[in-house]
Amino acid sequence: MQPVMRLPRDADTAALRQALWQQRIGHQISEDGDGLLLWLADPAQRHELETLVRRWEQGEPLNIPKPAARQTFPGQLSQWAPALKQVPVTALMIGLSLLVFALLGVFGDLLIVTLTIVPIGLSGNELIYGSLMDSVTSGQVWRLLSPAFLHFGWMHLIFNLMWVWYFGKQIEMLQGSRRMLLLLVVAGIGANLAQYMTGTVLFGGMSGVVYALLGHVWLMSRRVTGSGFFVPQMLVVFMLGWMVFTMTDMAGSVGFGNVANEAHLGGLLVGLLSGWYYSSQQLRS
Repeated sequence: MQPVMRLPRDADTAALRQALWQQRIGHQISEDGDGLLLWLADPAQRHELETLVRRWEQGEPLNIPKPAARQTFPGQLSQWAPALKQVPVTALMIGLSLLVFALLGVFGDLLIVTLTIVPIGLSGNELIYGSLMDSVTSGQVWRLLSPAFLHFGWMHLIFNLMWVWYFGKQIEMLQGSRRMLLLLVVAGIGANLAQYMTGTVLFGGMSGVVYALLGHVWLMSRRVTGSGFFVPQMLVVFMLGWMVFTMTDMAGSVGFGNVANEAHLGGLLVGLLSGWYYSSQQLRS
């Protein structure tokens, strides 16, 4: 979060906060020695926030009626188009994941064995696996990253892409598309290699990258206050708790087996290293 403006100490901000939440503008109001300080979660919403604050200061009504159903769709398109242009790498990650998932319904196993970290074949009734070194030296370098875009169910896909959008949007808007692309590639490859080193070859999903984004955003928000990065502390606790839970035998007993735990851990370590490096750079500047 980043500080935006100060409000009078004795101001009744109930109506303002209600209007901000109605417009889905993430914010927080804290009190210090000089009065009330208004913080903003997404810097891209600063203009909308300032407009509402001006109306609130002038005593204008803030209740914004919801548009009719037939008017909503065009409005949403006009809002999403510029947002996607600001975060092309994040949008590409989501788009490719959705495309691969849709193509799985057409090509099935043929696409899966093309995107797994090493080639997979069937000999008799047994699966046989190729060598990662042989695959890379023969030009199949995409296999180092491609498992990140491979999802095996709707819930797996939706859960991952939801957090890719939440964390990726912050990184790309605050630090640029190049840094976001670099983090995607390094975290994706790092998570995949961490999982492969355990002897597993049939795995997929963006979870390792998600944990890298989480680690990066969390460290940036903690070490560089006012940088604009924000992640609720309870969300950090939940996601780390979930990672630990899926590593236990209890997870398998309730239907959460075959989780790429090492990919989660590998991605998280990449994100923490990245967050520490860039936050240290920013603190020195």
